[in-house]
Amino acid sequence: MTGRELFLVGLSHHSAPIEVRERVALAGDELKAALGELRQEGGVFEAMVISTCNRVEVLVHADGEGAARRFFTARAADAASHLYAKEGKEAVLHLFRVTASLDSMVVGEQQILGQVKEAYGVACAAGTAGSYLSRLCNHAFATAKRVRTQTGIGRGTTSLSQVAVELVEKIFGDLAGRAILLVGAGKMGALSARALAGLGADRILVANRSAERGMALAAEVEGSFRTWDELPRLLVEADVVIVSTGSDRHVVTREMIQTAMRARRHRSVCLIDLSVPRNVDPACAALPDVYAYDVDDLEKVVAATREARRDEAVRAESLVAADVEAFARDRHARAALPVLGKLRRQAEEIARAEVERTLAHLGQLDDKGRRSVEAMAQAIVNKLLHVPTTRLKKAASLGDAELPSAAAQLFGIEGEEPAAPPAEGAPARADSPPEPASPSPPAKLTGSS
Repeated sequence: MTGRELFLVGLSHHSAPIEVRERVALAGDELKAALGELRQEGGVFEAMVISTCNRVEVLVHADGEGAARRFFTARAADAASHLYAKEGKEAVLHLFRVTASLDSMVVGEQQILGQVKEAYGVACAAGTAGSYLSRLCNHAFATAKRVRTQTGIGRGTTSLSQVAVELVEKIFGDLAGRAILLVGAGKMGALSARALAGLGADRILVANRSAERGMALAAEVEGSFRTWDELPRLLVEADVVIVSTGSDRHVVTREMIQTAMRARRHRSVCLIDLSVPRNVDPACAALPDVYAYDVDDLEKVVAATREARRDEAVRAESLVAADVEAFARDRHARAALPVLGKLRRQAEEIARAEVERTLAHLGQLDDKGRRSVEAMAQAIVNKLLHVPTTRLKKAASLGDAELPSAAAQLFGIEGEEPAAPPAEGAPARADSPPEPASPSPPAKLTGSS
């Protein structure tokens, strides 16, 4: 039997500060390259990486977790002290909870399901997702949908964009006569801008390096597009600045804000950085009349939301636990099927060989005599395998992997992973490189999970 298992190694807003998370976050071609490196390591059969603003997690179907750990330590040596590792059913449970938004900063938020689907699509495009990850993701996506439809966990504040609105409302009260500036065309920034407009903001300004994307977003939020070169002047005009870009460095610096504050005559400004890596220099928070927040700071705003959803979260946890058990039973049943099939083929091959040897010794027999010998051999096979078949099927239905493993070792049978249908939204074959139209990651990974 194969010794491969699911291993999950990661860090999140629960275990690591943003200054560590931002150094290991990957997107685009860098993520695809990292997946390829993972798959090339010895003992790794399939690999997938979930990278959002609040977590980076590596899942490998492998002989061990070493490659997944090296993914982090090769990028940030001090990441080692922040890592958590899970194996087997514990890893499956963690993925199901993440996908169902039970482990998110904002419990019940809706973005994480799409982000995990996207991560799976990227793994397919990189050729690192196969039959096991396909089954795993299919189950996780179905569980997340059940949680969404069968519990009230999604009611109320369900995204960082809404958290940002609550934060701004606490600072300014309302935004009547004030301006909002979106720096970058990130989805979370757009959601925040639309919600903030409801507080009475009379202008929404959009600055983006790509004019086409910037103008599209400005039209979407009923704002006006400005060129990237205008950013220093726009910081003077805006009272709320929401930053969500694809840059891996600070696009709003301490010096820029200092200059803007002098021109504003120190009227208060709120900076909300939804990017990982951070795009607003953390030193801005120390300036007078500047309220600066990154995704970790928003954690403090969501405590009341978690309390309000506690009962629904308990219901959701029970649904997830039941589905994890169902996935485990399904996996064990799949593990038993190859053993049963090979056991029967092995027995029938032996029986056929003995039939031919017996017929050769008996000499000429008519058709009836020949069929009688063949029927007797088949009857012996069926009777000998009846009890083992019944017990192996029962063990599989109860989630017992030990009996199929023992049977395989006893009869010298090697197990095999059967093929599985692709996960929702994935290419037709999850165990081979998909067509170019497969899902690909956004230029920047932002969200609340």
